[in-house]
Amino acid sequence: MRAWAVIETGKPLQEIELPTPEPTGKQVLLEITHAGVCHSDLHIWEGEYDLGSRGKMRLTDRGVVLPLAMGHEIVGKVLKWGPEANSAGLKVGDHMIVFPWVGCGKCAECLADEDNMCRVKPASLGVYQNGGYATHVVAPEPRHLVPLGGLDPSLAATYACSGITVFSAINKVMPMPADEPIVIVGAGGLGLNAIAVLKAKGHKRIVVVDVAQGKLDAAMKEGASDTVLADGPDTAKRIIEVAGGQVGAIVDLVNGTDTARFAFDALRKGGKLVQVGLFGGEMNIPLPLMPIRALTIQGSYVGNVKELRELVKIAQSGALPAIPITNMPFNQADAALNRLKDGKVVGRIVLSATAA
Repeated sequence: MRAWAVIETGKPLQEIELPTPEPTGKQVLLEITHAGVCHSDLHIWEGEYDLGSRGKMRLTDRGVVLPLAMGHEIVGKVLKWGPEANSAGLKVGDHMIVFPWVGCGKCAECLADEDNMCRVKPASLGVYQNGGYATHVVAPEPRHLVPLGGLDPSLAATYACSGITVFSAINKVMPMPADEPIVIVGAGGLGLNAIAVLKAKGHKRIVVVDVAQGKLDAAMKEGASDTVLADGPDTAKRIIEVAGGQVGAIVDLVNGTDTARFAFDALRKGGKLVQVGLFGGEMNIPLPLMPIRALTIQGSYVGNVKELRELVKIAQSGALPAIPITNMPFNQADAALNRLKDGKVVGRIVLSATAA
């Protein structure tokens, strides 16, 4: 198989040939048709996370081995499966969304379809093993495959990360009255999918914060009720003004030092901040305010396969608005990654086997 892989961190992706895997056990081999380019791929490509005063966390410390075909937003067609796979409902040629956040497959979390919380051996596609920037991928089990149905495969690919990540994070602040503001920090692919999910849930007050006016314009077009340009030290004040007071729920899809600070400052008593992004840095908070204001700060790590199934069902019903998609061919994966790094992407770039 061909792969467009990280050979050396921070260096251009290279096209390489790898043996096409032969599925064993419960595995399913798929030919990849679409793969989303996610912001977290940048961190893997760069090889580290910023931990603020604690320095850098290297990806090698997490068990990432190069060369690596990144990509965890994957849609592909079933080719074959191993002898232990439950093949009920599987047919060669089936177009599937691939759940990438897999684990050991044996622990309590994995057996409960909560593989993303595996504490034994995380094995995420595109992180710990080859993923979507390639011609083929192996899903560990048929339960990690969700039928595409009539969905646009380019859009559906984003549901495997961007979609379930915001779906899971939003579920952590729900239920809330439809007219009460929920603040979304970041208007990239995640942010636009967050707007889509909130609209599908019937929410009306969606306040989006970003540093780029062009992305805020896209957020308004996708259905945000209000936007805030985060271009100075008074962002928290502007969020409060736009929202009509301090807010009860903020989902930070950037999660950097600056966004964490203004998000915390904009919370009302009893408010919740859900931190999703991996931009990096650290958060310093005045500890007495946590109990005095009864605040909650919670991390949210991607989502589980149950949430992917639920989200896809909503999308297939027609209730989930589409986000802007730009298709590029697989052999331009490096260019796509650099466009994302330079902040030149509205919505999502999806690599496609049929893109010109």
